[in-house]
Amino acid sequence: MIVVAGRPELAQARDALLGSVAVVMTMGALHDGHAELIRTAVRSADSVLVTIFVNPLQFGAGEDLDRYPRTLETDLALCEREGATVVFTPAPDVVYPDGPPVVRVTAGPLGEVLEGASRPGHFDGVLTVVLKLLQLTRPYVALFGQKDAQQLAGIRRMVRDLDLQIDVVGVPTVREADGLALSSRNRFLSPEQRGSALVLSRALHTRDVEAGCALVAAEPGVELDYLARVDSTTFTHDPDGDLLVVAARVGTTRLIDNLVLTDTVLTDTGLTHTPTTPDRER
Repeated sequence: MIVVAGRPELAQARDALLGSVAVVMTMGALHDGHAELIRTAVRSADSVLVTIFVNPLQFGAGEDLDRYPRTLETDLALCEREGATVVFTPAPDVVYPDGPPVVRVTAGPLGEVLEGASRPGHFDGVLTVVLKLLQLTRPYVALFGQKDAQQLAGIRRMVRDLDLQIDVVGVPTVREADGLALSSRNRFLSPEQRGSALVLSRALHTRDVEAGCALVAAEPGVELDYLARVDSTTFTHDPDGDLLVVAARVGTTRLIDNLVLTDTVLTDTGLTHTPTTPDRER
């Protein structure tokens, strides 16, 4: 496994990769959900490029940018164990060499509802860095976790609207045995708070917005932001939508989760090329 931190080193390592390339983008603090992304990428392409970058553009005022966990040594060990070929670990001035970018991607209406309403500008920051990293890594397929469902929908829409020649694949949420969705922020939870956080998955599995909201409201120490049934492509409220989404604050830690109600969410787009036929290579 090769680890690079600069643009020239990344370009050299990327040019040396033969066949198809998959990319897995992360902010570090890796857990088994990220490991599953890498494992899926290994099955999907000849080489796997992982990025580890805490993107300041997607953190708003008062959010946990400085507190966000940074565990590079253990992250690299996980990447190597799971079969990553190259890991890109840039500093902010490598990704944004001229400072905060003047021209950015806008998420449009998708970035103004639910998670976007609670975190204004968040999805603009996500899409801007994803586009930059796609340009730098030049994959034929990019894999993202279904846990961040609204992010996944935004990335798919960006790829479609901007005619990017990349497949976007959603990988199902990885959970603890008791149902808690894996998240880098789970490490901020005390044992008591972790127990309280289980109400999110229980609320989703009611498959009913009113019943789910009542469950969360009854859980001490949990403050509900939203629980809604939505269309998984637009994230507009839809009583017949194919996705239930929830966000809540457990203590000071904000957690999100979702439940796929049909099999179309993850199969909206998928691998259309075999790993040995990289017809989208440049």
